[in-house]
Amino acid sequence: MSVRQIALLLNISPAAVSLALRDSPKISETTRRKVQRVAKRLGYRPSAKVAELMAHVRANREGRYEGTFGVVSLHNHPRPWEDSEHLARIYAGMQQRAQDLGYRLEPFWLREPGMSFRRFRTIIETRNIQGLLCLGSQVLDDTFSADLGKHAVVTVGLSIQTPLHRVTSHFYNDTTFVLNKVHALGYRRPGLIIGRGAEVRTAYALGAYFGWYEHKLPDASPVPVLRLDWKNPESFPDWYQIHRPDAIIVVLLSNAVPELAELLKRNGISVPGQLGVAVMTHFLEDSGFSGLQQNQALVGAWSVELLISRISNSDFGIPKHPRIEMVNGSWVDGKSL
Repeated sequence: MSVRQIALLLNISPAAVSLALRDSPKISETTRRKVQRVAKRLGYRPSAKVAELMAHVRANREGRYEGTFGVVSLHNHPRPWEDSEHLARIYAGMQQRAQDLGYRLEPFWLREPGMSFRRFRTIIETRNIQGLLCLGSQVLDDTFSADLGKHAVVTVGLSIQTPLHRVTSHFYNDTTFVLNKVHALGYRRPGLIIGRGAEVRTAYALGAYFGWYEHKLPDASPVPVLRLDWKNPESFPDWYQIHRPDAIIVVLLSNAVPELAELLKRNGISVPGQLGVAVMTHFLEDSGFSGLQQNQALVGAWSVELLISRISNSDFGIPKHPRIEMVNGSWVDGKSL
């Protein structure tokens, strides 16, 4: 017997039954007694786990404070989200999810003059901070101190080489998704262009491109990948003239999107008349291009949830088996396909 079944039997809402079973004053005394009497006669027993979960949810709705998480910057700025729209969206996702679950965030700058990890550890231990959220680093092979003690750490992205729990974009899935999207629109000779600055940060997901060709177009030869330096894109015209793709998938950092538009214009290529274009980058709104942008808010939210789960499992220090959660991007309809 469930709350829903009792509600159907008495012709009232499940919410009213739930409140009545908790003896809430929001429900009239007559209704409370009726619900409790029927529940007893039918042998209703609430689930202990569900009751515990709902108690936690109600407590958070009431603004219950659970604790503080440190947000660690390894960048050249104590609050790098103030200089980067990409990090700003991640931080906003962290902040909102932490607030929903009763936590607050406190920034820490590990590049601050005079700051050592020993000093940093003393500070967070004094403030009873068990969980740390790291915003990655501008240095692609950066590390995080192994002397974490009784602290859990979750980082975002791939830049930190220390084996930590992390949340990142699902670059392989994203590449396959865009290729399938382009194929569904009728394109049969897509080419891949990847900016050199983006290749490492997308986990070398080029394998998805060739695997997709083998699966979708088994009789076709893949268009060779063009790795492009946006400061010196002279290799593009020859590549385009020789291989004649009917669409291009361009993987680049968001600051290179205007340069892509200028490159196509300079070479007299009509988009989407002559060439379909799909872009994979941090964000695409108002760019005019169709493509996939990263879901930074979800990356931030999931990093908070992963950190809470690691603390609840007493998973502190450098993890023996790091957990990686990957977030799919979001499609943006533009005018380039």
